[in-house]
Amino acid sequence: MEWLTDTKIPVGKTARAAFEWLRDNADWFFDGFETGLSWLIELVLTVLEFPHPLIVVALFVVLTWALQRSWKTCLLITLGFLFILNQGYWEETLESLTLVLFSCVTCMAIGVPVGIAAAHRPRLYATMRPVLDLMQTLPTFVYLIPMIVFFGIGMVPGLVATVIFVLPAPIRLTYLGISTTPTELLEAAEAFGATPRQTLVKVELPYATPQIMAGLNQTIMLSLSMVVIAGLVGADGLGVPVVRALSQVNAALGFESGLVIVVVAIMLDRMLRVKDK
Repeated sequence: MEWLTDTKIPVGKTARAAFEWLRDNADWFFDGFETGLSWLIELVLTVLEFPHPLIVVALFVVLTWALQRSWKTCLLITLGFLFILNQGYWEETLESLTLVLFSCVTCMAIGVPVGIAAAHRPRLYATMRPVLDLMQTLPTFVYLIPMIVFFGIGMVPGLVATVIFVLPAPIRLTYLGISTTPTELLEAAEAFGATPRQTLVKVELPYATPQIMAGLNQTIMLSLSMVVIAGLVGADGLGVPVVRALSQVNAALGFESGLVIVVVAIMLDRMLRVKDK
């Protein structure tokens, strides 16, 4: 076996050389990107932190009622936020929600159009599939290494790593929804003279809406699962107390902050759950 190990393929060295080349030649882009994104994150966080916490809770309850029309879900959201306030994690929760918001907007803005294009071009999806598999199976800690090289520590590297990890979910589910549109519906639209754009807007997208909403739900859940990973690179939010508890072997702090993350995940899931028809 020595002949096999003596000719090791330089995967790691090639990746390091590529990262260093990008850092040295595109530092102006990464610096500008980090500055602009950091400013946007701070702006959104300032808007969320300005009102009284109970006003923010009331706004979330109103949004929940508009989406679900269920007083039970509204009560769950209210109790969840009151529990977070009671535990003293309000600021960390808003920071994590900001990270999730930016991640969801970015992933859905990219994932839905790419999923639509892939559904209409089978060869494109066949080419994308191994890339999507790689993005989902590569350990998330690996994403943090180049992000630290490019952006340093803070919210931005955590957000970029989150987007890379989460992006395959909306792409796959949008592709699934569009590609499974019944042939009868497509043929009927074509028989009535619908253009490809009209077919997409009036037939395919309405049929695929449950799958796309499921993709949004998965995007939120996966983004929230990354808050602890993002905390390792200096991103603010609920991941910070978890990392602190790990470094201090503090079981009380770890369970407390972990339970808050679970509560936030449950609330977001119930708020955006697709209703059964």
